[in-house]
Amino acid sequence: MAYKKKRRKKGKKFASFNKQKLKKAILSILYEDPSKPVNYKQVSAFLGIKDAETKRLVNVVLVEMHENGLLDMISRGKFRLRSRGGYVSGVVDLQPQGFGYVNSDEADTPILVSSRNLHHAMEGDKVRVHLYARRKKHELEGEVVEILERAKDTFVGTVSKSRNFAFLIPTSKVGFDIFIPLEKLNGAKPGQKAIAKILEWPSRSKNPFGEIIEVLGDTGDNDAEMHAILAEFDLPHKYPKNVEKVAAKIPLEISETEIKNRRDVRGITTFTIDPADAKDFDDALSIRKLENNNWEVGIHIADVTHYVKPNTILDDEAYSRATSVYLVDRVVPMLPEHLSNGVCSLRPNEDKLCFSAIFEMNNQAAVLRQWFGKTVIHSNRRFTYEEAQQVIETGEGDLNEEILVLDGLAKKLREERFKKGSIAFDRIEIKFNIDEIGKPISVFFKEAKDANHLIEEFMLLANKKVAEFIGIPKGKKQAKTFVYRIHDKPDPDKLDSFNNFIHKFGYGIQLVTPKMVSTSLNNLLKNVKGKTEQNVIESLAIRAMAKAEYSTRNIGHYGLAFDYYSHFTSPIRRYPDVMVHRLLEKYLEGGRSANAQKHEDMCKHSSDMESRAANAERASIKYKQVEFMKDHVGEIYDGTISGITDWGIYVELENKIEGMISLHGLDDDFYIFDEKNYAIIGRHTQKKYQLGDPIKIEVWRTNLERKQLDFRLVES
Repeated sequence: MAYKKKRRKKGKKFASFNKQKLKKAILSILYEDPSKPVNYKQVSAFLGIKDAETKRLVNVVLVEMHENGLLDMISRGKFRLRSRGGYVSGVVDLQPQGFGYVNSDEADTPILVSSRNLHHAMEGDKVRVHLYARRKKHELEGEVVEILERAKDTFVGTVSKSRNFAFLIPTSKVGFDIFIPLEKLNGAKPGQKAIAKILEWPSRSKNPFGEIIEVLGDTGDNDAEMHAILAEFDLPHKYPKNVEKVAAKIPLEISETEIKNRRDVRGITTFTIDPADAKDFDDALSIRKLENNNWEVGIHIADVTHYVKPNTILDDEAYSRATSVYLVDRVVPMLPEHLSNGVCSLRPNEDKLCFSAIFEMNNQAAVLRQWFGKTVIHSNRRFTYEEAQQVIETGEGDLNEEILVLDGLAKKLREERFKKGSIAFDRIEIKFNIDEIGKPISVFFKEAKDANHLIEEFMLLANKKVAEFIGIPKGKKQAKTFVYRIHDKPDPDKLDSFNNFIHKFGYGIQLVTPKMVSTSLNNLLKNVKGKTEQNVIESLAIRAMAKAEYSTRNIGHYGLAFDYYSHFTSPIRRYPDVMVHRLLEKYLEGGRSANAQKHEDMCKHSSDMESRAANAERASIKYKQVEFMKDHVGEIYDGTISGITDWGIYVELENKIEGMISLHGLDDDFYIFDEKNYAIIGRHTQKKYQLGDPIKIEVWRTNLERKQLDFRLVES
């Protein structure tokens, strides 16, 4: 059958496709005639897509669907639906009530699987599901028939022991305890935090069998708890001895031969600006006035790849970790500390090797010339953000002229960026003052100021210009393989729901074009600053956005409004930047294009590890929030409803700490979850609790083990 073009209704909303929406649209096209092959032009025509940018995205999505096993490639650029029968594969998303959803690219909606039909499948497992016949107006349902890939086989928890056997009770809600024979306790004592590995799970057994592979320490001990959080997300808390040994042998001294092979910029005023507690300084700025009254601005990045060579144990370890992890009270570095805080760190009054982006800029912050290459620098001064901010606000202090010029240029870059549609998500960070044993004694907030924006703008400039330098095709030649930081367009349906919700507060965003979305979103974020609904609206806006990730297939960065963007500026703490440095050096020397598939696989691993690190950071913040509120049980606070689910109401207090009121605790009525309107409504009383509503609560109980903070409603 021939595919007929879909007639597009004229409307006010822009028909924007992101990758996820395109996948669903392509599947719906191919389900009509599974045997017919299509190319990106046919798909684009059917969907009424005319702009070149979205057509390119269609091609990217078709290739990715082929790589993920959804489509067969019949010939170059021609794809057909892979035959599936009544089975699909997907990833398990367990719900607190015990059942799960399987999210599959092969199905138009998540597949509901009851707890008895999960057959030992756990959160994040990749499974094969047999689909049941669909009943009208009912959810798609199925049964797990095969576990294709376990998300994890090690779990963190607390040891419980009886006379004849022991259990590890996992910290996370997984719905089972792990049976540990006494001979496999490996020295673990009751009440201790430990890591257990599942060895087998007999089909008829309620519990898996395992062994303790590492004892972390006593429950409640700060180090043990932080190590437990890392282990929960399969992140290491220490380095193998052989890696530390190799790193320790790398000398701090730089040879004269190496200096001669580089551009020497040690005579130019150079400095770093970093958080007060930072030790890994991976970027420095230099500035000098040229004879033509323009400015030469240097963005100097630690030359990690000079020291960390491919196919070495240092590189293997860095790739495996892929990122530094920032918990509340510590940094777990991607590189051993001898490198991250020593050899590579751009410390003041030391010669250091860098990979630099040097720009000639006029007073309007336009880039007139650019140069990328290896340098040797000498930082004259290390500033904290607070010290640099003081210089900006008073105009006085060390290197005040240089800082003020850079601040002026940064403000022009920032203004231009927002004019072009960049979105201003300036979230307030919650921080803790912690005592010597790791206990939080007070909460404070950290907000980005001009000094932070100064550094941000020049890092964005370097990342963008490096990506453009490699990514923009030269003449008729195809661009060489590169690592991009991509950010897909938001899902129009999510934006629509978001827009309906903010109307309740008297706000709205324009959904006609992507540019109008970003402009009106920026106005909204500006208007809600300092208001009680600020955090709720900002959180929902972020949820409507896609997640940024790494890929060799460039689709641009929607949030920044950049057609080309990469990560070049933090190789001490991010492995993709190491990849970018290697590729840039190779291409500057005239090298051939690198293997695209190999780098795409590395990008996927890096995106996955970044996500894990972010989850661990959030878990450590949550732990400290609960620990801090232990001393405030019974106290009454004003809060704002920050989340609504079918099991509870999440409430954020003025100190940004969030807890939950369980729906079971609301015994004055039977409440129904209205997902579309972010609300729960009493069946008999019609009493409504909606996202953003003010609410009064009592701190009821804390559970550090589960990182849970429970509130009770206080009737006003």
